Amino acid sequence: MVNVLVSGACGRMGQAVVKAVLADAELSLVAAVDVHGGGDAGEIAGCGKCGVTVATDLAQALLEAKPDVMVDFTRPDVVFSNATLAVQQGVSPVIGTTGMTADEKAQLEALSLEKKTPVFLAPNFAIGAVLMMLMSQQAAKYMPHVEIIELHHDNKLDAPSGTALQTAELIKEARASVRQGHPDEKEKLPGARGAEVDGMRIHSVRLPGFVAHQEVIFGGLGQTLTIRHDSINRESFMPGVVLACKKVRDLAGLVVGLEKLLD
Repeated sequence: MVNVLVSGACGRMGQAVVKAVLADAELSLVAAVDVHGGGDAGEIAGCGKCGVTVATDLAQALLEAKPDVMVDFTRPDVVFSNATLAVQQGVSPVIGTTGMTADEKAQLEALSLEKKTPVFLAPNFAIGAVLMMLMSQQAAKYMPHVEIIELHHDNKLDAPSGTALQTAELIKEARASVRQGHPDEKEKLPGARGAEVDGMRIHSVRLPGFVAHQEVIFGGLGQTLTIRHDSINRESFMPGVVLACKKVRDLAGLVVGLEKLLD
């Protein structure tokens, strides 16, 4: 049995995690934390009273509940401090919040190794999204001209998404740098061509109605190839979250990407 604390339990993703943990026979919800505390975590998530009251003090909840794993779906401005606090208590973070800097990840990895407490971070927990990224990496070997369009709900705080950045990193590993577009192109409006990563362009869309979507468009002589993934609802991420909760304690250091956990 893996004892789990859910950080950000009252948010949409947090509620979905609470449901998933309560529904899995190998996981036990021992604590829930959110800035909006006070209610029963199960009732807030819509799956009935579970006996776990949502707390507001993460440090105290870690100390009292003694979880094995902390699942964090909170905000980019607090995820690093949350993860650091967990590792210092010997609790393994499973992080779905995106927006940590490279320096923060490096600090977290060093602390993880020092405390012998593994950390897992995934830009996207949907199995289909992982396959989309891996397929894009393969395609880039043969069609190096590529642009990425990611589309999310309008409450997402960071742009580009972690999934788009991870996709770009995987593509960078598979092909030499290629500058997209005409060498002399000029933007009539700043940002019209999107963000640039190793020559490729990333475009971010934020609109009501979206959950999490991405398409990777490859261009070649007389042809295009589009690889697209759509998360229709937040339940699509839960099998990956559950898998990470069960496997994180067997890892070492900071591990990034759900593909590292797939057999």
